[in-house]
Amino acid sequence: MNCILLPADHFSRPFAKISAISQIEHINKVLGAKVGDTLKIGELGGNLGSAVIDKMTADSIQLRDVQLDKLPPAKLDVTVILALPRPKVLRRLIMDMTALGVRDIILINSYRTQKSYWQSPLLARLDEFVLEGLQQGIDTIAPGISLQKRFKPFVEDELASLITHHAIVAHPYSEQSLLAYLRQLSLPSVSSLNEQPELATADGYSVKENPAVNTLETALPSVVCIGAEGGWIDYEIELFAAQGCQAVNIGTRVLRTEAAVNVVLGHWLLHSSF
Repeated sequence: MNCILLPADHFSRPFAKISAISQIEHINKVLGAKVGDTLKIGELGGNLGSAVIDKMTADSIQLRDVQLDKLPPAKLDVTVILALPRPKVLRRLIMDMTALGVRDIILINSYRTQKSYWQSPLLARLDEFVLEGLQQGIDTIAPGISLQKRFKPFVEDELASLITHHAIVAHPYSEQSLLAYLRQLSLPSVSSLNEQPELATADGYSVKENPAVNTLETALPSVVCIGAEGGWIDYEIELFAAQGCQAVNIGTRVLRTEAAVNVVLGHWLLHSSF
């Protein structure tokens, strides 16, 4: 927990109240905070800021001097379509994607998704996992999350409308790598590089105005499709391809779903920092 997020009805400015046991335990046991200490806080769906601990009891913490004057970070401009994974990794994946700032998450059925996964009680706790991810990533805006239990109708009837700028589907046996595909989207021609204005550095060398190693701003895909353990079957890859999704690999290593998600989305996170 890198910040404490509270719903709007917990604020009565300049005061606020913390009543969630998990947050109280974190403040007491992890932060070791006491009356008079300042906490990083945020309003769910609103701004980030700070507050001072005013009173502490076993089941509540009263805050004063609440200031919510910082906007939450921008979302990554990407929708992740994820084959519903095993329940025990679902929590970590939702937390990680939320912390990374994914704009929308679609949990979808796949050939390798067991029917029992859709009956998991963890699906009723997605909001809880999102809150954990937001507090980890110091954000206040939850991603949109939807469930799609029918693979083919979703891919054929709805997927195309989500693709605003290219789409990829992770597939370890694709001949094209993710890095090579992104380079195709982002690298300018030699002539366009030569047309960029030059700037003089302090030591007299000239450099192109664009700081990102002489490349144009990367135009990252707007949709990423990632399978569960075992990946997508060929039929699913073909359906994705028919809707314009380019199959890409992320190297010779076959990774677990949670590792693959973080490796792929790392490109979006790094790009957002420029």
